Amino acid sequence: MISDIDLQHLRRCVELAKTALEKGDEPFGSVLVSADGEVLFEDHNHVASGDHTQHPEFAIARWAANHMTAEERMKATVYTSGEHCPMCAAAHGWVGLGRIVYASSSKQLAQWLNKMGVAPSRVRNLPIQDVIRDVVVDGPVPELAEQVHQLHRQFYAMKR
Repeated sequence: MISDIDLQHLRRCVELAKTALEKGDEPFGSVLVSADGEVLFEDHNHVASGDHTQHPEFAIARWAANHMTAEERMKATVYTSGEHCPMCAAAHGWVGLGRIVYASSSKQLAQWLNKMGVAPSRVRNLPIQDVIRDVVVDGPVPELAEQVHQLHRQFYAMKR
């Protein structure tokens, strides 16, 4: 169930995705929020350099592993503009982070990219639950997913 607080954090993720786009990067953004509602870490994609492991969800997992206790990680929520890829989902699971809330799904992204004629990724799109056991996942959020869709359209229009 998506709350007003969830929507607030997801909107920030979309803003971070827009920041990534403005910097010439793929439009993804993520926020880590403590059980108390404090924003602990936020980031956007940094893959334009060619290092496709520089996803914000992966950065969150690294940061959380180094700055939070196992209990704090389990009670935290990761918000993201797009559903975790398998690499990021695995990192999330390995460090023991809690709930995941996303604006757009990996299935939606694959459909959008296909319609734009973008070749599929070498990495399969998998739902988070196919990678991590026992994690609460909420998403997509239709009105925000459409905003994310527009950012991806802009990104791929710039590349042509």
